[in-house]
Amino acid sequence: MDPPDEKRTAYPATVGVVLAGGQARRMGGGDKARIRVGGATILERVLACLRPQCNRLVINAGGDAMRFADTGLVVVADGVPDYPGPLAGILAGLDWAADHASDAAWVLSVPGDCPFLPRDLVARLHEARIAAGAPLACASSAERRHPVVALWPVALREDLRRALIVDGLHKVERWAARYNVGVAEWPTVPVDPFFNVNTPEDAAEAERIAANHPEI
Repeated sequence: MDPPDEKRTAYPATVGVVLAGGQARRMGGGDKARIRVGGATILERVLACLRPQCNRLVINAGGDAMRFADTGLVVVADGVPDYPGPLAGILAGLDWAADHASDAAWVLSVPGDCPFLPRDLVARLHEARIAAGAPLACASSAERRHPVVALWPVALREDLRRALIVDGLHKVERWAARYNVGVAEWPTVPVDPFFNVNTPEDAAEAERIAANHPEI
């Protein structure tokens, strides 16, 4: 568990949850987060980016949690059966925050396959939700929203649980559409910070980007 950082005073305490529970079918199975990009795994890059931004970090994944033991982080599994998708991972993060991080009223979710996440992600998402007077905020680039890269209030966890279990709602966009959502836009030059690795071709492109832009 990461200790609170007294330097984080510009925005409320925020728990980061890395959604690493995807089944990676287009990669032939396995953990996409373990693909190496620019000399480090995607997971290592994600955690290095988020540690200065979040008060706590956890990983959401099913299966044997010990495969992430090297990170030193808590691994939380979905509490909803049959792999209903990233909303279940977000709920798992909200539940963990409610039980173990009483100082944090917000959870940031990010996928475990984005190697170039921005260093101002949490701050700008908080700014977006405040500016919009909204309970949620999500990231956008090239005028395309990335609903899984988002900020969620712990206070909505029972609403989300009901949506998953009672309403059978599994798409992040459909649940978020029930609320006002602040949107923070990022440029895609020199790199789209929300580029994600879904295929072997994406992995090769990520390696090329990392080689050409070591500063990110």
